Amino acid sequence: MISSPDRRKLLTGGSMAAALAALSTLADLAHAQQGRPAKAGKRMPSIFVGHGSPMNAIQDNAFTRQLSQWGQSLGRPAAILSVSAHWLTPGQTAVGIDDKPKTIHDFGGFPDQLQQMQYPAPGAPAFARQAAALVKSAPASTSDEWGLDHGTWTVLRHMYPRADIPVFQLSIDYAQQGKYHYAIGQELAALREKGVLIMGSGNVVHNLRATERGVPMGVMASKPWAQSFDNAVRDALAARDDNALMNPLGMDASVRMAVPTPDHYWPLLYALGAAGKTEKTITTFEGFQSGTLSMRCLQWG
Repeated sequence: MISSPDRRKLLTGGSMAAALAALSTLADLAHAQQGRPAKAGKRMPSIFVGHGSPMNAIQDNAFTRQLSQWGQSLGRPAAILSVSAHWLTPGQTAVGIDDKPKTIHDFGGFPDQLQQMQYPAPGAPAFARQAAALVKSAPASTSDEWGLDHGTWTVLRHMYPRADIPVFQLSIDYAQQGKYHYAIGQELAALREKGVLIMGSGNVVHNLRATERGVPMGVMASKPWAQSFDNAVRDALAARDDNALMNPLGMDASVRMAVPTPDHYWPLLYALGAAGKTEKTITTFEGFQSGTLSMRCLQWG
């Protein structure tokens, strides 16, 4: 199991003094619930969140304010299935079945306030077992050895601050390629019909060695390669060119810098796979943190 703590330590909170004006299209979402609880069995969307720095958990910025608005518009799911970039299990796919998943602080070098923060959401063992049964691409195991890592709880803390919605995670088989991750997303799509919100959490562009400390959040990337790859993904999403998205190495020459390791890219494919082929990609936020970290957030349904 890989939690990649060394990569986490390279990411610092940075300066977020200059906030980006939220580029949200939430007002245009026909299915928005405006904070009202979802009816039992209501079909929920599939979403992807660019989670960025763990510091977002304790910061007030354009991105975190958008997360709060987004949670209100989505309404209350029966449960949340999170596929986070931070639970990597080479050679297997696992589903968390904890009744009370622990809050994992899988990072270092951050303020004590962040280290002590908890997100005490209940687990969803019944839904988790259903998810494991739905995965046919390869046998999926159940596990109580993980919990909620920062790719999940730092986001949900803003979307659903009461931490009263059941949450469970599905791991990423890091040994597999894009087609595999997309296929599992397709298999999990049935959970949407039962009121489960499927959430991929990573970053379209994620190269911690190339982030720029102190660069305020902005609409554009500070480096051409980061902007180029983010644009390529944006265009493929708009065209619903799922085949191109499953093969990021062929999308743009900037991929070697933008996606040096695919751990933060793969969660996008789970959310995309869970989206119906005719569902339009809605961008709910776009911009860059620490210069090169894409904060692109997406919704289908």
